Amino acid sequence: MTLDLSAIESLAPDQSSLKAAAGLTKAGKWSGTGTSTDGTLLWGACAGSGANPYRVMADLSDLGSKCTCPSRKFPCKHVLAMLWMHVDGTMVFGASETPDWVSEWLGRRRKGTSAAPGAAAPVATKDMRAALAVDPEQPDDPKAVARRQSATDKRARETRAAIVDALDALDQWIGDQLRLGLFGFLDDATARCRRIAARMVDGKAQTLGGRIDELPSRVLALPAGDRVRGAVAELAKLVLLSRAWRAAPDDPEIARAVATAETREQVLENAATLRVTAFWEVVGERIETRRDGLVSLTTWLLNLTDEGPRFAMLVDYFPASAGKRGSAFTTGEQFEGELAFYAGQRPLRALLARRCDRLATEARKPWCATTDAVTDAISAGLQREPWLSDLPVVLPSGRIAVDDGAQGWWRAAASDLAFPVTDLPEGLIRATDLEHAAAIWSNGSLRLLAAQTRWGPVHCVG
Repeated sequence: MTLDLSAIESLAPDQSSLKAAAGLTKAGKWSGTGTSTDGTLLWGACAGSGANPYRVMADLSDLGSKCTCPSRKFPCKHVLAMLWMHVDGTMVFGASETPDWVSEWLGRRRKGTSAAPGAAAPVATKDMRAALAVDPEQPDDPKAVARRQSATDKRARETRAAIVDALDALDQWIGDQLRLGLFGFLDDATARCRRIAARMVDGKAQTLGGRIDELPSRVLALPAGDRVRGAVAELAKLVLLSRAWRAAPDDPEIARAVATAETREQVLENAATLRVTAFWEVVGERIETRRDGLVSLTTWLLNLTDEGPRFAMLVDYFPASAGKRGSAFTTGEQFEGELAFYAGQRPLRALLARRCDRLATEARKPWCATTDAVTDAISAGLQREPWLSDLPVVLPSGRIAVDDGAQGWWRAAASDLAFPVTDLPEGLIRATDLEHAAAIWSNGSLRLLAAQTRWGPVHCVG
């Protein structure tokens, strides 16, 4: 079948899909595009609402297509946009080796007989020129604007009141745990935390509820003799976060830690958003299955250039029922990209706004640090946000050692500074001088992400 604009119009399920596709025909939203050497396959990755872009692919021989987005429309707006850019020449799809994920899809679909493309398309008129047209702005009705603002203010007041009630309940619950004894709390931590976490969710403090729900797994992962101390530390952080929200409920970092985070669109469309274009190295990823049925994928990036925050953290969530999901990154890879950071005094969480194909081939800023810089970074981070669970740091040269009790330690080469290490890496790294390392400071100990040795890089979390 010949691919032209009229064919794309006939493929579109409705006019609204064409309109949505028109907004995606921008090169900055796409990465990893390509076409097979025979010109029959087309693929690319389109930035979506999460950290991982959607994988989009099409078979031009019969206009069959596939996208990893959750849309129920077929083809979805991402497929339509990719085909549109190919026909229009908006983006050049260079010939290259077909990715495995495209080959796997092609093998599955060619086992059976495909339905004719566009056969199920509705009869409604679909016009690509109309999809490109900018809708004229309608003057706002002052009364309607006032009603919407009034409703927004009312919802904000109700949400704030609900969070206050939830935090009151949390304060009382923490007092009860301390009064009844922490040994009893540890014996029944999962059930007790699940109940108060549900109360937080009902009170519009969703993020705080998720944190409390995961508290038992963090505490019970500690050695038995250290669990009471860990429980005290976790409960103390909840108290500090509760008081911080009461003092500054509009602070974006505190609000994000208690209620909900801004959407991807809100971050990208905010003119005040910090945007940093730099070379980044993927120093680690952590995949955790949460008790609420979601899987969290956290990717830690280290800035290799001289501008912007030293670290960036990309966080994505998807249902555990969706099965294993591939990452958009490979641990150890370096790339150039633009990150948009969530608002805060110490920007850390970010979104990948644009990824370039150019790699960081030339020399970049080394992972250098001093022992004073490490202690200052940990101290300053916890002073700003004492409720933090994870704080990334760069370590100077040092070595991993294990004491008689099988406890791992990182010790600086140039001083007596030493920190305990959890999730101790196996193998050669234990007996090797580390030129530098990236790690997460969490609950009084380090979790190594990556290190540079005389034999090359070692990645400890994958």
